[in-house]
Amino acid sequence: MTTATAQKEKTILPAVHFGLMDILMKLAPLPVPKVDDLIEGTVLGQERSVLFVDLSPVGTGIIYGREYNRAKDIIRALVPGDKITVKIAELENERGYFSLSLKEAKQKMVWKEAEDLQKTKTPLVLSVIDANKGGLVMEWNGVQGFLPTSQLKSNHYPRVQDGNKDKIEEELKKLKGEKLKVTIIASDQKENKLIFSEKNSDMEEIKDMVSKYKIGDIVEGDVTGMVDFGIFIKIDDNLEGLAHISELDWSLIEKPANHFKVGERVKAQIINIVDGKVSLSLKALKLDPWQEAKDKYHKGDIVKGVVIKFNRHGALASIEEGVSGLVHISGFKTEAEMKQKLEMGRSYNFQITNFEPKEHKLTLVYLEG
Repeated sequence: MTTATAQKEKTILPAVHFGLMDILMKLAPLPVPKVDDLIEGTVLGQERSVLFVDLSPVGTGIIYGREYNRAKDIIRALVPGDKITVKIAELENERGYFSLSLKEAKQKMVWKEAEDLQKTKTPLVLSVIDANKGGLVMEWNGVQGFLPTSQLKSNHYPRVQDGNKDKIEEELKKLKGEKLKVTIIASDQKENKLIFSEKNSDMEEIKDMVSKYKIGDIVEGDVTGMVDFGIFIKIDDNLEGLAHISELDWSLIEKPANHFKVGERVKAQIINIVDGKVSLSLKALKLDPWQEAKDKYHKGDIVKGVVIKFNRHGALASIEEGVSGLVHISGFKTEAEMKQKLEMGRSYNFQITNFEPKEHKLTLVYLEG
């Protein structure tokens, strides 16, 4: 080799070892991709478990090693000239190329689409593939998601009277294989979380239906189901309202199933409409016993009351039908003493310590002897 030739090689060797980033910076104002960016490229070809992708104008990328193995099924169908979207895994590998991921790009695109569908509240029709005590399992674009029981429409809600979780799961499993219209309400790729709701899928249709009603309207409908917290009443085609247990009667009701039957015709008043949900009250159509009692009882009066319930605050005693007050547990040394002195269903003497009929508030103190 001549001295001149050797000197020439010395001048070009540094250029050969320029990093890819150095070259890209010199090509400004071309955009420089970042790790995790999605970029479209053209398949150049394959060689020994390496897929070459033209990312013009920024350079060439390769899918190899673990990423190649993960995307084998997809790569097998690719031919030179195919357009594909890839994810930048590394800006410059040991070969001087961009390292790419096809599998992760596909997953990222799926989750990006999920986010878009969530924002637009676009309805999807999906099949129920499984169920558990908390709700339904569904799949969208290869991603498994969950539809909680609380997000079911009333006609699919498991109406189990005693709230038994095994019975709830049994009812939910009856929906396996059915197609439901749902929307995505939460999506998070990092947590692999995809949550669906059936309630919002026909929101416009529901809003149109509900627009015919207003608060204060008296409606008539059939009881379609009972749960621990109230009863469902069908007031229109495909429209049900819920009468909470506290709105069923002025008297204490603990188990709606003991007082109502499916198919029973009832009248109720609409007391609230929020986001297409109709809240109903049966007791609103009945005479308020507290108003009848307002001139009958006063603070300091000695009254007879029947113990009808115990709770963590004390005992509930009814002084007449629909009018009951709290006998606070602080009036006893222990809960055991309270339950020893006050038996369920028995009548005792109490003194009224507070009476506010407008607020439906009554407090009592137990009088021994």
